[in-house]
Parts: sequence; C-alpha cells; structure tokens
Amino acid sequence: MGFDALVGNETLKQRLVSAFANAQPSHCYLITGPVGSGKRTLAGLLMAAMQCTAREKPCCQCAQCRKVLNSQHPDVITVDDPERVTLPIKLIRDACADLYIRPNEGKKKIYLFPRGNALRPDSQNALLKCIEEPPSYGVFIFLCEHSERMLPTVRSRCVELRMSPLTEAALQRKLREAFPAATEQAIKGAIARSGGYLGQAISAIQEGEELLPQSEAFLEAYCSGDKTAMLRVLTPMEKLKRDQLRPILTQWSLLLASALSAHNGLPSVRSECDRIAAVRSTSALLAAIDAVKQAQSLLEANVGTAHICGALAIRLQ
Repeated sequence: MGFDALVGNETLKQRLVSAFANAQPSHCYLITGPVGSGKRTLAGLLMAAMQCTAREKPCCQCAQCRKVLNSQHPDVITVDDPERVTLPIKLIRDACADLYIRPNEGKKKIYLFPRGNALRPDSQNALLKCIEEPPSYGVFIFLCEHSERMLPTVRSRCVELRMSPLTEAALQRKLREAFPAATEQAIKGAIARSGGYLGQAISAIQEGEELLPQSEAFLEAYCSGDKTAMLRVLTPMEKLKRDQLRPILTQWSLLLASALSAHNGLPSVRSECDRIAAVRSTSALLAAIDAVKQAQSLLEANVGTAHICGALAIRLQ
C-alpha cells in the first residue's frame, strides 16, 4: 500500500518514496493545504514510514506502522491544545525538553503539530534550536493551511509538502465508492464546492445528507424574506451551547455557499439550495455568507452564543 493510500498527489508521493528508498528523509516537514486536502492522511503515512521496519516504507503492516496509523505509538507525540486558539508556549517548551529523552521503542521520536498556524511567533522562535539541531532521532511535522503563517526562519528549515487538488474523475470515483446511495446532484454539487479536495467533498455530502431542525427553520425563514421569521428562528438558539451551535452554523454556511454556486450556474449539493438561489440575489447571498462566517469566527473566539445569534438576526435580512 505505502504512500498510495493517499489519493492523487503523484509527484509528491514519488518524491517521498525516493527519499525513503535512499534513506534520506528530512527531520522536519511542513505539510500545507486547505482543510480536507489530505494533510493528516499524508502525515500518518509519513510518520509510519519513519518507524517502519520493512524494506519498502511504509508497509502499513508491521507492528510499528500499525501503531502509528492507529494513533497508539508511544514515540509519536501530538503537540496541541484544541481548546485554545493559539498553542501555549509551555507546550512548546515541554516538547523541546522531552526531545532529549530517547525514543521508547521506535527509530524516531516524532512531534506532530496538527495546527501549525496556531503557533505564535514566540512559540516558533522557541522551536528554532530544536528543529535546527535535533538529536538524530528527532522529527518535526507541521500541518498548515497557509505556509506564510510560519516564520521564514522556520520554513527555511522544513521540507514543504504542498497538497494538490484531485481531478474531477478521481473525486467522482472516490465519492461514489464512499456514498453509493448519494444522488448524482449531491456528488456533482460536492465536487463543485470542494476545490478539488476529497475531504471537503466528503464533508459537503455528509453535511448535506440530513438537515438539522434549525436549518430547516432557517431555510423557510430565509426564503420567505420575513424578518420576524428569522428572529423566531434565532431567538431560541441564543440558549444553545457552543458545541451545539457550531454544526448548525456549518450547515447554514454549506446551504448558502451551495445556493451561490447554483445562482452562478453550478450544480448545488441539494435541491433546497436551488430554492434559495431562486429567491435571493447574488449580493444577498454574499452578505449572508459573510454574516455566517463572521458568526463562526466569533464562536471560535469565545464570544457568547446569545451575542452571536443576536448579530445574525440583524444581518440575515
């Protein structure tokens, strides 16, 4: 199987196969690409290859590979705090101190940063010495949507692996395998919104399979143009917890973005989006998308749900 478990990205995969065949992998990688582009899949395969005991790496069959791919390897350390917008510098200093303790059972001791963009400049500076002169067994892997968020001094010490979009044929094949019951409209709509990335296409289909009750109410209110109807939808939502509001906003964003695609002649994820496109102008949809995106940003910045819903009630006219 090896790196072929990653769909597409043939040039990148060949580059890695060659590096491991010649025993010349880097000790520091920066994997870049948008959400859903396969960064985590590639990171898993790369880390498995680092620990693999077979001749052709990664074999995905040996004990070391299986432990890495099942997130059970003691020498693969994830450096993250999902509850924080940025990573506390204490996590970075702890990782740097831990680096000098030899691996427990693997060939390498790997530090994975799944949110490289959450590293503040002071945290990146604290890492510089570690990634410049690590012990022979030390490896660092950063996942980032935008490499520009990393300091030039860090980027220059990394080998960048940039994820590429897939062809429409590859997306069509993988989606049909994963969702045999999905309609042709749903698959075409998901591909149109995916930017060529499989993860985004899968998310589009999954989020479009069943509307949440709040999304059904939003759909009716937004298509009616009745301001009081939208207020009636959002007022009860002010009492929701953050984790309850997040998937609702995600689905609203999907509906609006797909409606905008339909407005511009592209296939939509679901028929309800065609209905929105029929009654709302392009400018109105753009304004609504911006309002929901801002609400999502406020949610991640720990703003109260009541304030977020109140703001949406004003902006979603």
